[in-house]
Amino acid sequence: MNSPAYRQIINEGLWSNNPALVQILGLCPLLAVSNTVLNGLGLGLATTLTLVASNAVVSLIRRWVRPEIRIPVFVMIIASVVTVIELMMNAWFHELYLILGIFIPLIVTNCTIIARAESFASKNALIPSVADGLFMGLGFTLVLLLLGTMREAIGFGTLLSHAELVFGPGGKALTITLWEHYRGYLLAILPPGAFLGLGFIIAIKNSIDRKRTRKTQSVSVAQPEVANG
Repeated sequence: MNSPAYRQIINEGLWSNNPALVQILGLCPLLAVSNTVLNGLGLGLATTLTLVASNAVVSLIRRWVRPEIRIPVFVMIIASVVTVIELMMNAWFHELYLILGIFIPLIVTNCTIIARAESFASKNALIPSVADGLFMGLGFTLVLLLLGTMREAIGFGTLLSHAELVFGPGGKALTITLWEHYRGYLLAILPPGAFLGLGFIIAIKNSIDRKRTRKTQSVSVAQPEVANG
């Protein structure tokens, strides 16, 4: 199979086929832990690392795995990668690991990861597969960060609260208080707030896509008229 262009891989991962905004996959952890920027960053990076590592391994062994057993093999690979990441987070980012809780091992069940292993990594060479995992993960992480920023700002009136969980004691200086004496808006940090925030982001993306489509169509219509003139 011919390797796809890297520009196409980047565009699909970050925009046109974004796992959270287009494929609508991995919503359980996306909505559950995106109440702060740091929580979203932690889960997003763990998911990205899982996508990159699992895609790489699946691509390397794709010629030796029989079609009848490919899905169980892919799941075992993903579970092994997630276990390593979970142990690393427990060792180096223990407090963040405790906050994310069950959602770290639940990365194994994230449909995005098995979907990329099946639809892309099992059919492409190593480097394109790693790139696909990287940019699909970054697209997912960006949505987590955007949603986390919205919910933390509205729900708590802060940004990067508890940054020390990732950046160490010096991370406390990174916390930004947006409004003094702000009591917060409870809906933003509850599950309904997550659904509303994600719906708002998807609506903005769809609006941008429609405007780009109309612009492209108007240009394509104008070109034949210029040529005929």
